[in-house]
Amino acid sequence: MDIQLYNTLSRSKETFVPIEPGKVGLYTCGPTVYNFAHIGNLRTFLFEDLLTRILRFHGNTVTWVMNVTDVGHMTSDGDAGEDKMAVAAARERKSPWEIARHYEDRFLEDLGRLGIHRPDVLPRATEHVEEMIQLNQELERKGFTYITEEGLYFDTSKDPGYGKLARTRFDEQKTARDDVFVDPGKRSPQDFILWFTNKPGHIMKWDSPWGVGYPGWHIECSAMSMKYLGHHFDIHCGGNDHIPVHNTNEIAQSECATGETFVNYWMHAAFLNVRGKMSKSKGNFLTVDTLVRSGYDPLAYRYLCLQAHYRSELELAWDWADEERTKGRAASLDTAAASLARLYDRVARTDDEPLADDAAFQSAHDEVLAAFSDDVNVPKAVGILHSYGSPRLWRAFDPILGLDFAARAVRAEAEEAPADVLALVDERQAARKAKDFARSDALRDQIAALGWEVADSPTGPTVKRRG
Repeated sequence: MDIQLYNTLSRSKETFVPIEPGKVGLYTCGPTVYNFAHIGNLRTFLFEDLLTRILRFHGNTVTWVMNVTDVGHMTSDGDAGEDKMAVAAARERKSPWEIARHYEDRFLEDLGRLGIHRPDVLPRATEHVEEMIQLNQELERKGFTYITEEGLYFDTSKDPGYGKLARTRFDEQKTARDDVFVDPGKRSPQDFILWFTNKPGHIMKWDSPWGVGYPGWHIECSAMSMKYLGHHFDIHCGGNDHIPVHNTNEIAQSECATGETFVNYWMHAAFLNVRGKMSKSKGNFLTVDTLVRSGYDPLAYRYLCLQAHYRSELELAWDWADEERTKGRAASLDTAAASLARLYDRVARTDDEPLADDAAFQSAHDEVLAAFSDDVNVPKAVGILHSYGSPRLWRAFDPILGLDFAARAVRAEAEEAPADVLALVDERQAARKAKDFARSDALRDQIAALGWEVADSPTGPTVKRRG
C-alpha cells in the first residue's frame, strides 16, 4: 500500500518514495530550550510522532533527527530582537547552559507523558558549532556571503531559487518592526545572518574565521540535519510558521553549499489556537504540567489531537480556574478525556469482538491503514475504528495511535482488585525481582485463596477475579 504525503513544496499530495527503499531520513525542527514547550509546540511534535509511527508500521526503518536549539535564538525568525536564552538566564538567575539542560530534560519528559517516541538522534546546537562554521566557510568559498559589522550574511540575490518553498512575493513583505534592530549593512531584507560577531552582551560565544561570536539560527538545522542524514534526505517537518523564513533559509544555504537537492518532502503542521495563537512571549501558553494540575491525563490531549488533521488548525477554549493561571478547564478536553476512558473500557473487553472472522478483520484493517496512509489522515482512521467497534482492531493500530492500550488494560484490571489483594500482588512482584520464587509461589496461592488470579506480562502483573 502506498503512502501519500502532502508536500508543501509542490502544494499537492504525492506518493512517498524514499531515496533508499525501506529507509527514511526524517528531520524535524526541535525545541528552543529556554522555557517549557507549550501544548501548541507539542501538537507539532505529536504529528511528527504519528508520521514516524505510520512510516514504521509500513515496515520502513526511520532515522528521526530532531535538533535541540540551546544556543541563543532571537525572538524573531529573522534573527532580530532579544536573545531568548539570555532573557531566560536573567529571569531565572542561571547560566544559559543550566537553562538549556533544565528545559531540555523537561521537554523530553513531556514527550514521554504524551506518548511521543523520543527521536533517534537529538543533536544539541552547542555541540555542532564546528559543523556550522564549516558549512558557512563553504558558502563563503562559493561566493554566497558578505560581511557587515554585525557578522556574516547569506546573499539571497545569488540564489535564483530563493523562496521556492514559501512562494514569497518579496515586494509584498512587511518591513521590520520599529523596536527591532535592522543592520544598515544588510543588502536586502531577505538576506539572513549566518554568524553573529557584534553581540558583546551575548554569553555563549565561539571562535570563528569571522571573529568571536555565535551561529545564526537557520544554519544550525542545515548543519545538523546534513551531518546525520546526508546532503539529500527524505522528509523535513516543522510548524507552518517555519515556512516563510526558517525553512526557506535552510533550503537556500543547504542547496547553495552542496549543489544538491536538500529535501524531497516538506511537511508542516497547523497551529493549536487557544483563543488565538499561543505565544510564550505573551504569556498565554499552556504546558503539559498545566493539563496535569487541571486533572487531565496527558493522553487525553493526545486523543484530542487525533481528532483533527495535522494541516487543520485545532481550537481549544481554555478557561483559567484560578487567578495564578496554574490550572483550568476546556470543554473539548473534558469530552476527549471522557471518550478516551470509554475507549479504554471498550478495548479491554476482549469477549466482545465483532470482527471474529479473519477475512472481515483483514478487510477492516486494510481500510484503516489506507486512511492512516493518506497524508496521515488520523481523524478518518479513528472514525473508521469507532465504526467497527473492534477491540482487536484498536489494539492492532495502537503502534500508530500511541494510546497505550495494553498497559492501560493491565492497570484497569489491577485496579478492580481490593487493596489487600493488590498489596499481595506487589509483594509477589518484589519476591520475583529478588528471585525468591518459593515466596512468589506462596503469595500466588494466597491471592488465589482470596478469589483472584495473578498473571505476568511484559508490562507487569495482571490480576483478575477467578472464573
